[in-house]
Amino acid sequence: MQSNTPKTVRPEEEQRISVSGPKGSGREQDVSTASAIQPAAAGWSKEWLYRGISVASLLAALLLWWLVSAREWVNPLFLPGPQTVWAAFTDVLHEGYKGQTLLNHIGTSMRRLFLALAAAFVTAVPLGILCGRYRVLRAVIDPFIEFYRPLPPLAYYTLLILWFGITDVSKVLLLFLGAFAPLFITAVFSVQRLSPDRINGARSLGARGWKLYAFVIFPSVLPELLTGLRTAVGVSYSTLVAAEMVAAVSGVGWLVLDASKFLRSDIMYLGIIIMALIAIVIDLIIRSLIRRVSPWTEQ
Repeated sequence: MQSNTPKTVRPEEEQRISVSGPKGSGREQDVSTASAIQPAAAGWSKEWLYRGISVASLLAALLLWWLVSAREWVNPLFLPGPQTVWAAFTDVLHEGYKGQTLLNHIGTSMRRLFLALAAAFVTAVPLGILCGRYRVLRAVIDPFIEFYRPLPPLAYYTLLILWFGITDVSKVLLLFLGAFAPLFITAVFSVQRLSPDRINGARSLGARGWKLYAFVIFPSVLPELLTGLRTAVGVSYSTLVAAEMVAAVSGVGWLVLDASKFLRSDIMYLGIIIMALIAIVIDLIIRSLIRRVSPWTEQ
């Protein structure tokens, strides 16, 4: 006679059953994993598609440039061909330009730019954070920022030369002033957008004085500061040519301006392309930093 008493399951068997699950659950788990991987794979395929479109557009522009110059639809003085610009690049790379190598010209411009950006970041960011926290201090500083910010750099470059001479000091100061205003404004408004609950919570946990700024406020506004740094780099980089217009004997901007005096359009195009490539590299570096500190802002 068959007994209806339920079978006793030992604890180790119960654990084994719970881990293994019912029959067919492995297939369901594989299906769920595959369904999670599919959107990521689709995202990567779209990203590569967009990159392919960008590469194709660049190749099309290069082909159009070669076609227009080869057929001489435009005077070669105004639009030299890609092969002419490449020949100028190899010549400047091996022989230099006006007694200095190409790397020396690039290094001189980058030294001026990075000195100005570093000085602007270490001064504009702390001052902007303080102005964002204290309205009285902002009322003192803000009128001066708003006064010079809309001015074109050449409007006050002559004053900088008059005050600081024709050395690199006036050039770095011009780039510094170009980068200072965007960083200052970004720091002010990013601090003002901080939630008071975050600051009050940090204070309740013992954050006071410089620790509150260094470990709470600054990390909270860092993504927006890096975005402001992208804007500052663009403003300073566009001012670089103006900074190297007066009493300069080296630099990529000076190379373009000096070549224009002798109608060397091939070297002019070469300098412009080099400046554009350097700007793209700098922007990619800053964007990678933004993705690292705040991956949700750059998708």
